[in-house]
Amino acid sequence: MLPQLTKFKGAALNLFFPQKCVGCGEEGQLLCNTCQQSLSRVMPPICPRCGKPQMSGVICPACVSWQTNIDGIRSPFKFDGVAREAIHQLKYKNLRAMAAPLAGLLADYFIQNLIPGQILVPVPLHPKRLKERGYNQSDLLAHELGKLIHLPVVDNCLVRTTFVLPQAKTQSVEQRRHNVKGAFSCLKSGLEEKEILLIDDVSTSGATLDSCASAAKSGGAKTVWGLVMAREI
Repeated sequence: MLPQLTKFKGAALNLFFPQKCVGCGEEGQLLCNTCQQSLSRVMPPICPRCGKPQMSGVICPACVSWQTNIDGIRSPFKFDGVAREAIHQLKYKNLRAMAAPLAGLLADYFIQNLIPGQILVPVPLHPKRLKERGYNQSDLLAHELGKLIHLPVVDNCLVRTTFVLPQAKTQSVEQRRHNVKGAFSCLKSGLEEKEILLIDDVSTSGATLDSCASAAKSGGAKTVWGLVMAREI
């Protein structure tokens, strides 16, 4: 009876409070098919490490000079237009239901690109930030994605130990890297010799994902890749 009740409640909510596309306002879906097709995609060739477009298809100059812990970062979309608005609604406007359609797009990308991953690990928020927001958007994405690609989610191994300025408010790549250096710790075992896939909403410089990768590898992870919904180009 419980699944039927949940389905009924969802139908009732849609009847009285119909979902509207965050891109065009059309009723029916939070992200309509037309707006999904309009999303700006990250197209190859890309840097094999950071995932940014790179005409040569080899490691970009920024990654050559940066000794990273993360094995690679991938993202299906650029952080602009409808993608930016969808993530903004999920992250700051309490539109938690947006996690499901975004995870669907991530699942399609994951399946098509064969990114290494046995365990999904959401990028954690500091407890203070989590209390302020009430939820972790990366955790929501990871759990929705896990259902679709049938991978377990481990959300209690990485913790954010330092409360720092949001990455979006930093002024340079160097500041971002310094801002999150040593900001994460691995508290529990279970990552030993596992291929970890870090899940986040947006990547700008990759510094947060790299700091998480450092903590995960200190916990024994075999490889650590990042999969994010969108990235700044």
